Amino acid sequence: MKKAEATRLMILQKAFELIYVKGYQTTSIDDIIATTKVTKGAFYYHFKTKDEMGLAIINEILKPTLTNSFIEPLQTEENPLDAIYNLMDNLLMKNDFLKVEYGCPASNFTQEMTPWNSEFNKALNELTQEWTKAITATIERGKKSGTIRKDVNAKQVTIFVMSGYWGIRNLGKLENSKKVYVSYLKQLKIYLDSLK
Repeated sequence: MKKAEATRLMILQKAFELIYVKGYQTTSIDDIIATTKVTKGAFYYHFKTKDEMGLAIINEILKPTLTNSFIEPLQTEENPLDAIYNLMDNLLMKNDFLKVEYGCPASNFTQEMTPWNSEFNKALNELTQEWTKAITATIERGKKSGTIRKDVNAKQVTIFVMSGYWGIRNLGKLENSKKVYVSYLKQLKIYLDSLK
């Protein structure tokens, strides 16, 4: 990796960490420059605006993370219902990167920026659609294999599971506790078992 590429990636990673903790709108370019220890000129060499950098974070940091942490686990487990439950359990209880007090970074970006920025809305919607397709495909796979009832509407289940995840992330953030995650996971298990 060339020095310029490495610097750009470092800016994105450090800016993402800062934004995850503080929020996008309250994180200034000066905050990012202070954290990354690059010059203002170096920042503007890589990104014309803060929003350009924000879109790069979504496309270059969040998308690969989504693929690795949210999509690939669904494709590696044999039983689709176990795959969905274990994914949620891992994201909520075991994932060291996703902190209870800060919530879900994609959800945070969505709540904070999509009303104001159509480009963010489009990029975050693409991200969400990828996860939607992955969960829906997992459920359809279960219907084909006979581990999920044929009458189950895969899209409806997907929306229910995803909205539950985003909602419980916000409750965990408010309470700064994983206790609410335990209740969610117990109920999710009951719900998933009802699809057999």
